[in-house]
Amino acid sequence: MGKFMGFWGVIFVGFLLSKWVVNSFEFDEFFDNRTEVSFLESMSLLESVYGVSAAAAPPNALMVGLTLVQGAAAKGAVCLDGTLPGYHLHRGFGTGANSWLIQLEGGGWCNNIRTCVYRKKTRRGSSTYFEKIIPFTGILSNKAQENPDFFNWNRVKIRYCDGASFTGDSENKAAGLQFRGQRIWLAAIEDLMSKGMRNANQALLSGCSAGGLASILHCDEFRNLFPRSTKVKCLSDAGLFMDAADVSGGRTIRNFFAGVVSLQGVQRNLPRTCTNHLDPTSCFFPQNLIANIRTPLFILNAAYDSWQVQESLAPPTADPHGNWRDCKMNNARCSAYQIQFLQGFRAHMLNAVKGFAASRQSGLFINSCFAHCQSERQDTWFADDSPVIGNKAVAIAVGDWYFDRANIKAIDCAYPCDKTCHNLVFR
Repeated sequence: MGKFMGFWGVIFVGFLLSKWVVNSFEFDEFFDNRTEVSFLESMSLLESVYGVSAAAAPPNALMVGLTLVQGAAAKGAVCLDGTLPGYHLHRGFGTGANSWLIQLEGGGWCNNIRTCVYRKKTRRGSSTYFEKIIPFTGILSNKAQENPDFFNWNRVKIRYCDGASFTGDSENKAAGLQFRGQRIWLAAIEDLMSKGMRNANQALLSGCSAGGLASILHCDEFRNLFPRSTKVKCLSDAGLFMDAADVSGGRTIRNFFAGVVSLQGVQRNLPRTCTNHLDPTSCFFPQNLIANIRTPLFILNAAYDSWQVQESLAPPTADPHGNWRDCKMNNARCSAYQIQFLQGFRAHMLNAVKGFAASRQSGLFINSCFAHCQSERQDTWFADDSPVIGNKAVAIAVGDWYFDRANIKAIDCAYPCDKTCHNLVFR
């Protein structure tokens, strides 16, 4: 990371939870199209803001140590640079001792040799750079007042170091790259099964962003690990990446995903219910997957997802004159035309989940916020002033759905009606 920051100049990122402000971002410099690292490092850097880093953790946050999966190398289950994968586990207690929550870490993707070679020198591609301890907040918190339904479960965060949402299985020997996301997923899960997860009476697979996409891709696979008597469901937070046109009419994210899928050998691990009638790139988009997932799935997403606005809808390549720059940094600075465009994106998202929402077992919480990843941050998961739809916070909605206390299909009114949002502002 030091080499990268030396190249670009110093970038300071601060996060003020009271104002939800990200400080001092030179987005057009940082996400310059000449670098081709936009989707890799914007996601990594933004998720370090959307999530909670060890340095910025609340003073009373639970800090959980890293476990490397020792038997993984023999199975070829390694990070991009060949190092061992890992996870952080905090044991459950009391009534939650036999319940398991698995959170798949997010952090972008890499779509070509150059970006993957860069990535393998960061915590997104090598366990050498993993934080040794991380805070467990939001859905990972061990405090009932912060995480009312899952606080006493076994809670696990599986680290992300492959660059293809835990689905690749290939290699490039010349570049020294191992694309082994699928094997990492299997090795980590197998290790956790040996540590008691095979005896779970209830389990929830969740994930944020690229990890939220992974929780969709692996949902039925996760369900099949357990006997039918085990209650198993899945949660995707900020993983509903839309196959949408950018502001120039181009297909920025589709072109990017095409590179990820082909480079990393993702195709063979995509659901056959999709690949039997659509191309592999289309089957990396959740909108083409969710209708055929048999396991109960909850989709938590901001209708104006901050990352998608910045990097899929209005990246510098699609906005060379910077007309969207102010709007991307602060939604209050969007013009009427830009808001209209974003309302079109929201309509596209709502249309994509229409069939999914018709299923009684599915859950939805789509709030009209400019946010990304709302389950790991305490202020958006469950707090006195956290975002709500119909007076119900995210944590309560997810808990009510998981435990079948209520049928949750919460879709917000369009921006700017929701005054409870924690809209991210970059400056």
